[in-house]
Amino acid sequence: MTDGNPIIHQATRLKIMAALNRLGPETALEFTRLKSILETTDGNLGTHLDALEKAGYIAVDKQFEARKPRTRVKATAAGRRAFAEHVAYLREIIDNGV
Repeated sequence: MTDGNPIIHQATRLKIMAALNRLGPETALEFTRLKSILETTDGNLGTHLDALEKAGYIAVDKQFEARKPRTRVKATAAGRRAFAEHVAYLREIIDNGV
């Protein structure tokens, strides 16, 4: 058994990846919706999204629509794989008590 994924293991990042993995591989989630789901601040969410983006686990698309910023986030294939592996790691701990 591995030690899990230290990037995804952090609680907020785990929640982000869980929310994004519920969506289809090409579906993005609005920053404001994700912020609402997680009940976090803009700054806190932004910091965690930066860490996940640097790891290659998410793609962030920033655009302006009618002069308003619009940020969408989606899990990458690598992110989905890393999340699945981390969930398997957690499941092994739960199932085996280790």
